[in-house]
Amino acid sequence: MISITGPALAVLSPQTKMLNGYVKKQNCRNWSEANPQVYVETPLHPEKLTVWCTLWAGGIIGPYFFKNDERHNVTVNGDRYRVMITNFFIPELNNQDVQELWFQQDGATCHTARVTIDLLKDTFGDRLISRFGPVNWPPRSCDLTPLDYFLWGYVKP
Repeated sequence: MISITGPALAVLSPQTKMLNGYVKKQNCRNWSEANPQVYVETPLHPEKLTVWCTLWAGGIIGPYFFKNDERHNVTVNGDRYRVMITNFFIPELNNQDVQELWFQQDGATCHTARVTIDLLKDTFGDRLISRFGPVNWPPRSCDLTPLDYFLWGYVKP
């Protein structure tokens, strides 16, 4: 269990960043009167980096970069998420001076696996705002997701 002193709310969010300048083509359109006949070779699967952090009244915990044992970038799944919570987030949180912290996360599948929710309930008790948690997370709530609506846009180039 976490030893904490002082009320706070931790809001977390993972974010994926393309590392090679790749732009999602559905987000980018070129308009021209003439066909420029320009071809750009791009890899089928661009290299990505998934970064996680949490924001609370005392600051930011993180970043945490999801990598495998060979130090290659990987996407987030339930197992990797639980490893990060257990081996990174909880120890980092134990270094903070907070008490009765509320933990909030969105409804992503990797965040809401039964084993993950059980781990978070063991850690935070009823102070968990999450899909399948004691307090249900309200989807599409921009005021409850400051990392998505502020931090990631600020950090991304």
